Parts: sequence; structure tokens; C-alpha cells
Amino acid sequence: MDLCNPRVIRILMEEAGIRFRRDYGQNFLIDSSVPENIAEASAAGGADVVLEIGPGVGCLTRELADRFERVLAVEIDRGLIGVLARTLADKPNVTVISGDIMKMNLAELFAEQGIDPAKTPVSVAANLPYYITTPILMTLLESGIPFRDITVMVQKEVADRLVAKAGTSDYGAITAVLGYWGKAEKLFGVPHSAFLPAPKVDSAVVRITLYPKPIYEIPDTAFFFTLIHGAFEMRRKTLQNALTAKCPFLSKEDVADALRAMGLPEDIRGERLSTADFARLTQLLYPKKQKNG
Repeated sequence: MDLCNPRVIRILMEEAGIRFRRDYGQNFLIDSSVPENIAEASAAGGADVVLEIGPGVGCLTRELADRFERVLAVEIDRGLIGVLARTLADKPNVTVISGDIMKMNLAELFAEQGIDPAKTPVSVAANLPYYITTPILMTLLESGIPFRDITVMVQKEVADRLVAKAGTSDYGAITAVLGYWGKAEKLFGVPHSAFLPAPKVDSAVVRITLYPKPIYEIPDTAFFFTLIHGAFEMRRKTLQNALTAKCPFLSKEDVADALRAMGLPEDIRGERLSTADFARLTQLLYPKKQKNG
């Protein structure tokens, strides 16, 4: 059964009495080379287990099942659960789970499946809906699960932001935050014509290789993330103005002193600071937070 064949996809959905769900951002792949390449990229990390988000009709799931010992596929659309039972019937190492990844306790999910991510390497693979890419990524990163890597297909513009360098127009808060957790690289592009129904924009596949342990010494990660978000919420303002507006306990002189210690100009904007710069800024400003925050 060719799960990338538009006719096969339509037949499966018609027989199940379901339609494409726009509210779930459903766009199914119709180019078989794409799920093959995503699965290869995901398996390159050497993990034993992979968590797939949004298996759809199962084209990527089947490729993952051929490369991992176990596949946990979480599908939000209950109508597709029966379809997956059919398309994955010959893949005993796949477990399909009905639910919303955003509402799941991932630690409990793995425990229920008898998997300890601290001992068994786990990867993530997903074709993420455009409208919810960042929330899902943050859910994964903040879950406490030591994922080895995350390979995702996202809107091309989002992919450009995830891998952007400091000081470029694509660089933003998500880029700087992601740099705390790991290193992102864009692997390949996917044209909109590779999907059914075809979206209006192209996509790209990004792999995020997570650090086994934090590489930055940060006294307060919540404060660190606050500084990043504050810097980009007022992107056109200088970092001094942006951070003093976000953190009333900081004065412009506090920020200026920290920037001077870092060898940076006082009128610099946040978009020019790398993740490492924000980590150093957090170290320098943390005493002010303890004293006045």
C-alpha cells in the first residue's frame, strides 16, 4: 500500500468516513522520498526509540518502524486511529496513541510504555502543523525528557528562524532559546507540491541535536528566558530600553554596566546577542535581580 499515493490517501479517508482537518493543520505527504529522508535523518542519531507526533495515515511511521526498535506515534485526530490500525498492521513495533501531545505528560507516557529515556535513547520525528510549531517544540524541550534529537518538518520561514545566526533578520527569541537546548541545522527543503492538500508555502526539515547537559552556566534559567523574550518583544528598541521595560527592577545603568563588561556597545539591540551572550548577560544581571527583583 503506497501511503504517499493521493488516490490511496483519499480512499483510506473516504472508507473511514473522515475528511482533512484544517484545524489540525493536516497536509499529508505525497512524495515518498520525503518520509524516507526524514526517517534516515532521525535514525542517524542512533536512538532506540522514536516519538512521532502526528503520524497521519502512517507514511513516515512505516519508515521509522524500519529503522527504530520502537515507535510511539501520537495522533490527535481520533478519526485516523482506525486508519493507522490498518496501515500499520504489519508493524508490531509501532504503538499508536490517541491524544494531544500538548496536553500529555511525556514522563508518564514513556513510563506507561515501559521506557526509561534516561537509559534508552529517544528521538523525536514530526511533520508539525505550521500554526503550533513553536509551542510543540517548547513542550518537548521543557518536558525534562533527555531526547537525543528532534527532527521536524516545519514551514520554511520557521526553519529559517530556527537556524538563524545572531544579527540576521531571521534571528529571534525562539532561535536564542533553542540555542540553550541544542544545535539546529536545516537538512533539506520540501516544496508545497509534496503535500495533499497542498499548502500555500514550502517546508523544510530541521534536525535539533540536543546537548546531553547544559553548556552554559546560568544561575536562573527563568530569568535567562525572560531576558531573551524581553529583548525581542521590543525588537526596535535598544537592549537597555527593552530590558528595563520588561524587568522594572533593572535600571538602564545596570544593563549598560553589564554590556560594557561584555565589551558590547550600550546602544546594541537584542537581536545581535547570541545565546552565549544572553547567558553571560544573565550572570551579570542576576545579582541585581536578587537584590531588587
